[in-house]
Amino acid sequence: MPGWCRPPVVPDLDPVPPMPSMPEPAALPDLVTTREALQAGRTDARTELERAIAAAESPANARTFLHTDFDGARAAAAAARTEQPLAGLAVSVKDLFDIAGQPTPAGSVVLAHSPAARSHAPAVARLLAAGGALIGRTNMTEFAFSGVGVNPHHGTPVNVADARTPRVPGGSSSGAAISVATGAAFVGLGSDTGGSIRIPAALNGIVGFKNTARLVPTAGAVPLSTTLDTACAMTRSVRDAVLVHEILADRRVQLAPTPLAQRRLAVVKDLFLDGLDATVAAAFDRTLRQLRAGGAVIDEIALPPLADLPAINATGGFSAAEAYAWHRLPLERSAAGYDPRVAQRILKGAAMKAYEYIDLVHARAAWIGRMEAALAPYDAILSPTVPIVAPPLADVAPGEDRDAEFFRVNALLLRNPSVVNMLDGCAISIPCHAPGELPVGLMLWHAALRDDAVLAIAAQVEQMLRNR
Repeated sequence: MPGWCRPPVVPDLDPVPPMPSMPEPAALPDLVTTREALQAGRTDARTELERAIAAAESPANARTFLHTDFDGARAAAAAARTEQPLAGLAVSVKDLFDIAGQPTPAGSVVLAHSPAARSHAPAVARLLAAGGALIGRTNMTEFAFSGVGVNPHHGTPVNVADARTPRVPGGSSSGAAISVATGAAFVGLGSDTGGSIRIPAALNGIVGFKNTARLVPTAGAVPLSTTLDTACAMTRSVRDAVLVHEILADRRVQLAPTPLAQRRLAVVKDLFLDGLDATVAAAFDRTLRQLRAGGAVIDEIALPPLADLPAINATGGFSAAEAYAWHRLPLERSAAGYDPRVAQRILKGAAMKAYEYIDLVHARAAWIGRMEAALAPYDAILSPTVPIVAPPLADVAPGEDRDAEFFRVNALLLRNPSVVNMLDGCAISIPCHAPGELPVGLMLWHAALRDDAVLAIAAQVEQMLRNR
């Protein structure tokens, strides 16, 4: 493409400051606990917000936020009421959502000077109406097109799980994850097109819930794939995920009290368990043994429709085609301003023909039907969220000599969670690693509109894992 060249790179490794010793995210109080303390008068919104601001200003969040508004957050906390769902507590918003009066750069420099949004995206408006104190816009993979979380323009937020080796945060909602994991926000609003909520949640030891896409409006967000995009959030617990989903979807979640032993659970032998690293394999095996010891019945099943995915996506899939449709003119004007890795993936969408796209739409619908039939006997499917722990940032930081490793890691991180997006399904990632291990995520998932069952089972599994 004319004018496309590599932009000047902000090296992710110069200098990444040594990470301070951070508490495990699980040790931080969750949203529900803090709301209860507010209502009991043991704390107040101002105190909690100042704690969040202190965390946001700490070295651990040096590259987390692209814009902060602490004074605005203080005003929101002062005006909030304790009976509101968010009660003046800190929330962060991924840089691709519209916030009234601010441009929406989506982690890019190309859109840095775009006109300010006239109104909040619906998902943002709902958080604010629920009493959320918006602390800032979070860093992200440019235009949300990667599961690694690297950003060459603004630097990359560093995973807080390893104080010795800087590791990738996961993406594309990288800053949202770090804001929650460090205590800078109770809620990290993000998006999930192929795992962009669940991947960083898994790599940082927090909870990420991808609801059925149609349940939360994606209006007012820079799109990646209009077919697959989902507006959703990261939190510190499953019960927080339930509360935040109720806000974002404007609906009441029904958590059936069915004992876990009466649920039908399954592990898919195909694809999801391929190539697990030693830490993920051990954590997943240990989790299954503990659940079975607690009475859960977990079948191992084959899922033949998974074998159809390579052929269905052979012409490039939805993300590249739909991203190219949106970015075609900006790329013509400002190609040199794009992250070259992102531009490379978007440009693949130029090759898809109209009939191929229409065939893809029909093939996906038929595939969803086959998948739903195969999954119908089960209440939830259990899988590792991603097959690897967070790799060192040095291995995938911007640079042509690291492109091959970047794309290899990116494909691995997206492999498991992207199946759920193709299914138009719902999924949640919860931590399943032991203390002292790098974070590992357990993904519970199913087809569309099975959100409440997935959340109910996840809450039971989370409690069982915390009691080990």
